[in-house]
This record gives sequence, C-alpha cells and structure tokens, in this order.
Amino acid sequence: MFMRAKWNIENNDIYMSKNKHDGDIVDREKILELLDNDFFTSHFQPIFSAKDGTVFGYEALARIKENKLNINIKELFRIAMLTDTISLLDVKCRENAIHIASRLGITETGKYLFVNVCPEVLLDPAHREGITDELVDKYGISREKVILEITEEGAIEDYSLFHRAVLYYKNRGYKIAIDDFGSGYAGLKMLSVIEPDFVKIDRHFISNIDKATVKYNLVDAIASVCHRMGIKVIAEGVEREEEIKVLMNIGVDLLQGYYLCKPSPILNGDKADIPIIRFVGAKCCTLYDEQCLIGEVARRIDPIPPSALFIDAFYRFMKDPELRSLPVVGDDRLVGMLQRNRFLENNVLGRYGYGMHLNATKRVESIMEQPTIVVEANTAIEDVAQRIQLRKFEFVYDDIYVTKSGKYFGVVSVHSLLDAITERNLVLAKNANPLTGLPGNETIQREIIKRINQNMHFDVCYIDIDNFKPYNDHYGFEKGDMVIKILASIIKESIDPNYSNYSFVGHIGGDDFILITVPQVSIPTCEKIISEFEKVLPELHGVEDYVRGYYVSKNRKNEEEKFNLLSISIGIVSTEVRRIDSYAHLASIAAEVKKAAKMQSAFTGRSSIVRDRRLLG
Repeated sequence: MFMRAKWNIENNDIYMSKNKHDGDIVDREKILELLDNDFFTSHFQPIFSAKDGTVFGYEALARIKENKLNINIKELFRIAMLTDTISLLDVKCRENAIHIASRLGITETGKYLFVNVCPEVLLDPAHREGITDELVDKYGISREKVILEITEEGAIEDYSLFHRAVLYYKNRGYKIAIDDFGSGYAGLKMLSVIEPDFVKIDRHFISNIDKATVKYNLVDAIASVCHRMGIKVIAEGVEREEEIKVLMNIGVDLLQGYYLCKPSPILNGDKADIPIIRFVGAKCCTLYDEQCLIGEVARRIDPIPPSALFIDAFYRFMKDPELRSLPVVGDDRLVGMLQRNRFLENNVLGRYGYGMHLNATKRVESIMEQPTIVVEANTAIEDVAQRIQLRKFEFVYDDIYVTKSGKYFGVVSVHSLLDAITERNLVLAKNANPLTGLPGNETIQREIIKRINQNMHFDVCYIDIDNFKPYNDHYGFEKGDMVIKILASIIKESIDPNYSNYSFVGHIGGDDFILITVPQVSIPTCEKIISEFEKVLPELHGVEDYVRGYYVSKNRKNEEEKFNLLSISIGIVSTEVRRIDSYAHLASIAAEVKKAAKMQSAFTGRSSIVRDRRLLG
C-alpha cells in the first residue's frame, strides 16, 4: 500500500535519510520526536480568482517551527511514508491547518480552506474514519468551505478502495481537488476516478508557458476537458506576469504563486494585480446557430510564413489597405502575427525614420508578435467578448485569431464580433418568454445542441408543476401566473454559484421549465428547488387549504375532485449515463424520464426527482 524504496528492510530496521545540507539524520524516531514536541505549524498562500483578482481561498502549507535542521518538508513526508508514520504526520498537519486557519478567522472571511491530504493515508487501515469531521466541528469551520487536495504524484494500487475513500468525503460535504495534476503516475485515470471539483495544474507546466508551445497546448487541453466536466482549473506556481497573460487567455479559473503572494503565517492577500473583467449589462445566453461560434464569424486571411522577408510583409499591407493584421503560420500552426499599425510604426518608420533600411533583410520571425487572443473555432462568441476585456488598452482592437484542432483557421475583427453579438441579442429578446423573461424553446434547443456538439458533460432537468390546470381553474389565472413567476425565480436562485457559468435556465412554456447544469450538482439543485417551492405553498394556496392539505376543483371531466397541494415533478437526463447524439435523441429519453417522475409524484402525492440511470449499474 505504501511506496517503498529499493532498500526496504524487514523487521525493526530504521529507514534513514541523510540531509544534504548539514548531515543530520532523519528517521522514524526523529519524525516522532517532531510530532511529540509539536514542531509543526501551517502557513497560508492565497488562491486568487482569475476573473476579478479577489481571494478565493487559502492553501495551508505544512512548516516546521524553528527549522534548525533545515529539513525539507516534502522530503520529510517521503521518509514518513517509508517509516509508516505518514498517517500520524498527515493528521497532525491537517489539524494544524484547520486549527490555525480557524484562529486566524478564515470563517469570517468566507473563503475556502485548501488542506493537503496524502492519498496513501486514505488507504491506510490505521487511519481513523471521521477525524476530519471532528476537526472541522471542533474548530468551527464548515465542511462545505474545506477543499481536500489529493496529490497525483503517488502510485495508487487499489483504485476501487481509493474511490470509496474519496466518495466518503464528498458525501460529507467536502470539495475535492487534485493537486500537482500531470506530475505523477495517475493522470487522467485519477481524474476519472475522483471527478474532483478542482484540478491544480502542476507548476512544471505553468513555468514559462508563454515560451513553450507544448506547455500551452497541454494546459489548454486540460482546461478544456475540465471545463466540459464542470471542474474549476487552478494554475499553481505562477512566477511571472507573462505566464498570467497566457493563463488568462486559456481561461484558467484560479491562480496561485509567488508572483501574486507568498505563503505567510497569516491570511495575507487582498486583491491580486491581474486583469479584471468588467461586465456591462446582462450576460448573453448562448445560441448554436450561424452566429454562435467564433469559427462561423472567422474570415480566412492567407498567412505569411515565418521565413518570409520583411519586405514581403510590407508589400502585403501596401497592397490591401483593409488588412489590419497578418497571420504568421508555419506547418499549419499559428506562430505569430503582424499588426498593421505597429508593424508600420516600429519596423517601417522606426525610431529615427530608418526602419525600412534597418529591417530590409530581416525575416518575419524576428519581428512578429504573439496574438493577444487565440481561441478554438468552437468557442462561443460571448466567451471571446469576455476575453477581449482582459486586454490592455493598446491591444483592445487587435484582431482575434482562431484555430481549429490547434491549426490556423482564420481571423475575426472586433467589429465583426460586436455585429454578431448584437444580432444574437435581438434574437434572444424576441425568443424570451414574456411572463418570466427566460429563454424560450428555440434558445433551449440551440443551447442543448451546442453542448452536444462540444461534447460537454451535462444534465438536463425537466421541471413540471403537477396538477397545474385544476389549480388555475380553482384559484384563477392571475394566481397561476404568480406560481409560474415564483418557480422561475426559485430555479434561478437555486443554482450553485460555483457552477453558474455552466448552468442554463429556460422556460419551455406554461408550467414546464428546463435547467441544464453539471451532473455533480443536478440532484442537490433540484432538491433545493423543491424545498424552496414547498416553503411558499401556504402563500400559493392560502392558510386554510394548506392546513387541510388539499383543495377541491373540477377535473378534466368537469367533475369535482380532491387535489393535493402543488408539487413538482423533475425528470433528469444525463450525459453521464449515456452519450446523447442529438436533440431528438435527448427528447425521446426525456419523455420516458418525465413520465416516470409524474407517475412517482401521482403515487406519493409529493414532489419527486427521477434521474435516468439506465446505464449506471
């Protein structure tokens, strides 16, 4: 179960490590001595939102008090695994993290606490179940505000047991993060087993990402996969401003590193000095039509190779006065670009007017720039518009470069992008339901088709009010409209804020609604919708009918009948259960699931949730 070095010795032999700094020996007894004498503490490093620079949470980092032996904490954990003291060390560091964070007032800040947990400890039979619950309860920190970081570096032999251990913590309310993603043995296998809430990309891939195309593509791919699964991505080890610019362009959610703030014994960090998105007006809903994806708006401009001469680029700009920028492409890959105004000003005119003479023999690769925004062709135009707001003022009107599967695809001007968004907003306004203001059927269909085509991981929740017609007949249409508006508001407000960017609410018509969200929160969100709806039943029925538990109205045969108080039936179709090929495919499955939910509500007389689990067992 534990990782052993080649010199693993049986019986009572001691595992020892010679510290390279001062020759001290670190062994089992030394670790126990450090534990017995309370030589461990915690420092905290803030993790910042890439959206607005605010502190999202703090990672607790184990430290040794007055570390006169100059022991490396990572090496100490390795020795602890070799000497069967890892559980003792891990639990002690966990307790320090929770205790000290509580003492420093993390609960009052409302921020998350990231606590490191060794995966080997979760599999250790000696590890006592419930210890984390005891610690958070003792020191007054909400489980929902604790994120357990599980490193990917270690080798895991029993994935079934490991999955059950992680599921235990999830069911208790903790969030899970994979730490150092990409650095160890597990990789995508751990991602599929854990299905975490967060993925922290190892610093190796972040370091100099602005200079390494391979690192850029790997991080971009990881972020794309994670976002499709509703997982937030954290870039750790950020050391330079240039790295932040690239990470913002990729769309990483959270940032951590010495450049932003170093670890500290207190909860440091206010707002990180990173670009901030300032939204104007409401966020647009996404449609999947000819104006939906940036690739549909792109115009292909014949590129120039990096080996071309400076004079070739000059003639291209002189020949076409409308050409704002020129893509530089080698082997179908976008390697740079030339922006018209800066090219002419810096390289043709030059600082003293001798630019043309000085640069005449240069090649394009020596004078090209990196595009400020590069996006895949299947990126929604609203997402591109948000990224534009991250650019410095002098780059705001630079063209947007589009790739498809990593190869050069085309160019979009800011003017063309704004025209597309304006046209789509008009379509949205026309399609919205007049009673609730929510997107209607056409928008719902396009939203689902978009997610199917982008291979996104999502659940579709069909929400229907039971016996709504007799309610309307008995209480009046004005009261019925109030029910519709109240339910619409409850659905919107029930969305988990951590997944708001992945969620969509639509009004099919009448008393039918739709909610699209990530699979891990669909059932809790639907349970919250039902709970909040039940709270307003006294207002919707009146105290007398509510206390009685039913009302009398005419049925479809015009006969008087007792009807239960309003309830909700929710049928959930999930891409987690099966692959959905088309909107028609989803609709056929939805009909079965909705029918099952209605039957369950009719049988129990209460609200019900039925999720399609046909392929899950």
